[in-house]
Amino acid sequence: KTLKMGGIAAVGALAYAAYQRYSAGKSAAPDALPAAADPALSQPPEDSAFLPPKNDPAARQTLGLTLVRAMIAAARADGRLDAQESQVIFQRIESLGMDPENQTLLVAEMGRPVDMDAIVNSADSPEVAAEIYLASRLAVDVDTAAEKAYLAMLAARLNLPSELVTELDRQVETQTALDP
Repeated sequence: KTLKMGGIAAVGALAYAAYQRYSAGKSAAPDALPAAADPALSQPPEDSAFLPPKNDPAARQTLGLTLVRAMIAAARADGRLDAQESQVIFQRIESLGMDPENQTLLVAEMGRPVDMDAIVNSADSPEVAAEIYLASRLAVDVDTAAEKAYLAMLAARLNLPSELVTELDRQVETQTALDP
């Protein structure tokens, strides 16, 4: 549901909320819902690294493709791509607003080997690194050791501080609790 609400804007809003809490040094109590659980309440500034400007569709599409590739990689971390993970990724692809031909090309990516270096190297700022991690985390229910290890490796490769990873994980858990 979160990803259908606005594609990269939804991921950007969730990452922005977690990043703001991390930057302010205000970790929410584990049993409390973060104040920014609703992405509509905390949209990132339009020209921030979290959300490229509307007048730069190429930057938005590049970020969207990176986030979908990150989701595919996370979903395949345990050696399989289950139906729920595939559905989340298909919804994300649809939310990009791409033409059918480009959507088909992106779906074909699901069958290709993951290029982890390309995903990590596309993080040209700490904000984009946070979005890549968050999109990956949204793609899977972390229920296997392989998925946990993959997310830990991704966070390390993206050079994300552990406190920020904790906030991003908390944001995903909160959003998951809010989405039926």
